[in-house]
Amino acid sequence: MRIAITGSIAVDHLMVYPGRFADQLIPDRLDRVSLSFLADRLEVRRGGVAANIALGLGRLGVRPLLAGAVGTDFDEYRSWLHAHHVDTGLVLVSDTLHTARFVCTTDADQNQIATFYAGAMAAAREITLAPALADPEGLDLVVVAPNDPAAMRRHTQECRKLGIPFAADPSQQLARLSGEEARDLVDGARWLFTNEYEAALLRQLTGWSEAEVLDRVGSWVTTLGADGARIARAGATAQLVPAVPTADIADPTGAGDAFRSGFLAGLAWGWAPERAAQLGCAIATVVLESVGTQEYKLSAADLLLRVEGAYGPGVARDMEARLRGSAV
Repeated sequence: MRIAITGSIAVDHLMVYPGRFADQLIPDRLDRVSLSFLADRLEVRRGGVAANIALGLGRLGVRPLLAGAVGTDFDEYRSWLHAHHVDTGLVLVSDTLHTARFVCTTDADQNQIATFYAGAMAAAREITLAPALADPEGLDLVVVAPNDPAAMRRHTQECRKLGIPFAADPSQQLARLSGEEARDLVDGARWLFTNEYEAALLRQLTGWSEAEVLDRVGSWVTTLGADGARIARAGATAQLVPAVPTADIADPTGAGDAFRSGFLAGLAWGWAPERAAQLGCAIATVVLESVGTQEYKLSAADLLLRVEGAYGPGVARDMEARLRGSAV
């Protein structure tokens, strides 16, 4: 199964504030907020939603095709992705703009305040998926992850026109979309990914109830943080997949992307959605225990231990042959 991941490719600047954001907010002054938080730590890491998902898939032995726009400062990042089995054949390089930047501060309660500078990402609207179809492998699924909104619309429309199944993952870009744009990105998706807050925002933007959304997509996967994930489809009882627990959270950034990597790898291997979500939860926990979205270490032995502890030895046995035979 060949999967294309479209979306942002960025450099992350991750900071840690030892206090609580909430302690600095004055309830009757929220219309005029002017705050500065003194961070204790700064980490500069490779990131971007599409690159994070693609790298996770590459580490699991599923060689994905990455499609996004970057600046001329991308050479080292490209080498890193190639070393992790990511095909960058559809990455467009802008000669005038920098690669996108994500600046995020996390407080003691794991709350986050972030700013995203699009930079070269705006050029992603110029990328077409058509060349990938000329490859003998073709395309079996396109993930439309957060990106330049015009690029997201173009990729979605191309998938419909070319008959390629697609997964809608609007995530952070929901705040930039109109109701009409949100409806267009979701309608007809084979898979829809959101977190719990984004699920509510999507319903508000589209004006659709959950049932109406499910009538328009194949399956809706909602990540629930420490409560795991929920998989829903029209006419069926939703499946709840518990999280893989950890008491050692270092940084929540990228956990959702890691979940998608595991989930999509499971789909590529022909696993049922519940089993794919269990692998996604296990990898999300690994990322939670790491600083940065791509610096985590994966091993089959560690993943199997986590899976066995959370879901039982039978599930671990089901996954063992594939994980030990992958690039993990």
